[in-house]
Amino acid sequence: MVAEREITVRLRDKTFLFSTAFFLLIALGSTILPAVLSGKASTVAVVAPAAAAPLQQAGLEVVSAPDVGRAEHLVREGEVDAAVVPADVPGGIRILALDKAPDDLVTALSTAPPIELLDPDAVSPVLAVLIPIFFGAVFFFASFSFGVQIAQSVTEEKQTRIVEILVAAVPVRALLAGKVIGNGALALAQVAAIALVSVLSLRLVDTGPLLGLLGPAIGWFIPFFVVGFVLLASLWAVTGALVTRQEDISGASAPVQVLVMLPFFAVVFLNDNPLAMTVLSYVPFSAPTAMPLRLFAGEAAGWEPILALLLLLGTAVLFLVLAARLYEGALLRTNGRTSLLTAWRDRRNRPAEL
Repeated sequence: MVAEREITVRLRDKTFLFSTAFFLLIALGSTILPAVLSGKASTVAVVAPAAAAPLQQAGLEVVSAPDVGRAEHLVREGEVDAAVVPADVPGGIRILALDKAPDDLVTALSTAPPIELLDPDAVSPVLAVLIPIFFGAVFFFASFSFGVQIAQSVTEEKQTRIVEILVAAVPVRALLAGKVIGNGALALAQVAAIALVSVLSLRLVDTGPLLGLLGPAIGWFIPFFVVGFVLLASLWAVTGALVTRQEDISGASAPVQVLVMLPFFAVVFLNDNPLAMTVLSYVPFSAPTAMPLRLFAGEAAGWEPILALLLLLGTAVLFLVLAARLYEGALLRTNGRTSLLTAWRDRRNRPAEL
């Protein structure tokens, strides 16, 4: 009954509906935007001087390279989209590209030369930036928005003294479990819808190997998200139980906000650091975003997400046990803000059957 009430209230909340639509649009745009951006004129490094003139006439941006090695370096670093270099055949030319030869470059040449893909499985630079932000933003905003809602719901029940009626009919731990389950179900539904839109939109655009790389990452992200959300939701519920006024939630929730925000920014800014990402993928509060990103990048072994998920699950169970005791000790205290120590020690205000 508690979970049903939480779901019903949230489905009537315009903020929840707006955030869901917002993330669905981001999921759609993150796959379509790179395809749109790829339509601009390509930048080409040229080693063969004879090929420069027709390329410039075709509207391509031409960069001179002294030799094949330098041209290949420019392509690998993403400074140019492709390079035109001499072929083994006297007078011939060939194209060096990272994962796909630019269509406008091939069209600009009178005859299609041999094409050598240096890294056919590479992901476009645009997606390499967007995907870490996308994974991090989904977990950050979902856990934050739903968490604040849980804290506000608990505090509202205390402030109106309706909690005294509720605990007479429902065990305190059932109230906690219902709030976590109800909001968790909605959060999972929201993330599943975002994942579905992402996969379908990927199929509509020419993404090469991207869908094969992103599929396992999305598949692992969902269980990591669920367990990570439960961990944080229990902390938000305790935050709401510690205060008696809505105005006090912001100050009391500062530690939880740090636990949500720091992993988000760490993953976004350190996603190109393999060592940092390896560490973050095993830290419970950052694992829900760091481990799927390592799977997307192909940097994680098959056993690593299993181990990281087990560590996260163990941490979530531990935090749930601790949160249940703190929640019981603080829920019925309405004489101002309750300290963690007081909530931990207090047994007098809990119903006798607990």
